[in-house]
Amino acid sequence: MAGGKETPRQKMIGMMYLVLTALLALNVSKSILDAFVAIEENTQKGNIAQVQRGNGYLVAVRAEKGALEATDKEGNAAKIKNIDQALETMEAINDETAKMVKMIDDIKLDILKKSGEDVSKYKNNDDLTILWEKYDESTDLTKCQPIRMNLMAVSAKDQYDVPMHEIIGEDIKKPSPNKHGMKLWKALIDYRTKMMKLSGSYEWGGKEWSIDVKEINDYKDNADLTQKIQAMVDVESVNPDDKEVLSQIYNRLTKLEKNKVHDQKDVHWIGMTFDHSPLVAAIASLSSLQSDILTARADALGLWKAKISTGEYSFDKITPIAYGPSYARSGEEVEVTVMMAAFDSQNQPKVAVEGIENPNVVVENGQGRLKFQAGGASMDVKGTITILNKQGAEKTREWEVSIPVLTPTGAIELTELNVLYRGYPNKVMASGSGYETYSLSGSNVSISGNPNSGYIVKPGGGKSATLSITGKNADGSSSVLKKGNYRVSNLPDPVLYWGGSKSGVKGSRSSRALLAKYTPEIPLEASFKVTKWTASAPGLKGAPPSGLGGSLAPAGALITAAPPGTALSITATVVGPDGIARQIGGSWPL
Repeated sequence: MAGGKETPRQKMIGMMYLVLTALLALNVSKSILDAFVAIEENTQKGNIAQVQRGNGYLVAVRAEKGALEATDKEGNAAKIKNIDQALETMEAINDETAKMVKMIDDIKLDILKKSGEDVSKYKNNDDLTILWEKYDESTDLTKCQPIRMNLMAVSAKDQYDVPMHEIIGEDIKKPSPNKHGMKLWKALIDYRTKMMKLSGSYEWGGKEWSIDVKEINDYKDNADLTQKIQAMVDVESVNPDDKEVLSQIYNRLTKLEKNKVHDQKDVHWIGMTFDHSPLVAAIASLSSLQSDILTARADALGLWKAKISTGEYSFDKITPIAYGPSYARSGEEVEVTVMMAAFDSQNQPKVAVEGIENPNVVVENGQGRLKFQAGGASMDVKGTITILNKQGAEKTREWEVSIPVLTPTGAIELTELNVLYRGYPNKVMASGSGYETYSLSGSNVSISGNPNSGYIVKPGGGKSATLSITGKNADGSSSVLKKGNYRVSNLPDPVLYWGGSKSGVKGSRSSRALLAKYTPEIPLEASFKVTKWTASAPGLKGAPPSGLGGSLAPAGALITAAPPGTALSITATVVGPDGIARQIGGSWPL
């Protein structure tokens, strides 16, 4: 458009393109800013929900304490003491969170004010007012609530100089320690440590738990971060019931300190988050951080709420649980456990059974245990379980459990190979079902051991053997459950090893040990003894050296003098656990 001579019409068209481009740019910018406003609005609503979630745990624990004090304060003294300890920690979590929320709110107010916005008054649900509602900081249930803001009323939505200057400073790689950003970063790290300590280090039920909180601000990716957090919490000093929630809290409060932004490396998280960030985007980022903090607060408060079990029916949802054996034999006594998910030692449930004649029902520790005789086919046992709530009203739920009744069967497993080796203690595991006891027998074999520890089977001189498993009952009834035929063979020959090198692998001239054993491909625990050997090598003069046992010391001169590139050959006699003398050979490159 700027080159050569242009007619008035061409100049007019060019000018129109410039104006249109500018208008489009302004429209895109406004759309993006409005999107940040919408994000901020949703984040604020989410923050309110997280505050209420955490408040719910506080209110529930306080209510449980009040109920105990109202019913029997002296009798419930131990339970009340536990609740007081939990409440003390929960209130400390609340206080630390309130400090962080207020710090972030103060940053929002400061950058709004320095951008020329009016933050001097509050007027709820007013479209023209930025600050809608400031929650009461004097009460536990409201002091963690961020200031309710209306960013649509902000005039300088696209202002980015002030947020950058007040939060970062001059260098996005090294934000100024005197600006809001680095003060907030340090406070976030300190808050993370405090939350982990308050949630994971305490004494409870006579046992002391503790967590050594590490500063994990550098990691490759989320998987690496998860692995590092897991290593920190997965230790004996941390209560196993706390580990999952502790990991969630730490993960949520952790930001990657050094980042790569376009072509710049080692950009601090503060610099990356607020670099050239419009005013409304900066506030949205701060609200998002408040969301992480409030979610961590709710998780921590929930963790402590879960430790409180006052023995009262004070939960809002109950679930019946019934479970029994995975199988039953015909005529066998069967036990089924039925319970509520929560119970009170002073308020045992009532258990009723349908369709079973004279069931033996025992109720204790919040559980009902049923014993009865199984029939000849699979059974569906059902009934009801009833418990009283705080007001003495009965709550009844139905339960049902299925019990398969199995036909007696048997199985035999060879733990090493599908063959029995002569002269070797073959390990055999044999088991069955449907009978009280089991035994292993066979032909052309000697057997020792029992079903629990396993059997040792040694075959005789024939080429085959049989193994049978028999089930027996106390009344004398028995049945052969499984019978199998097995081949009988001698043990395979072992391989010669010169030191740590098997035959065919380059040997070590410094070694003088000769061994005979199986390679890892043969998983038999058989030991062999070298009784005698003879060695040779190319260029040997005189009689080949020989010896008894597994020492190659008599061949030391030969091993030392053998030229490189030649091979040391050994013929040996070895004896295994079967007593058979075997002639085997080996060769090792030098």
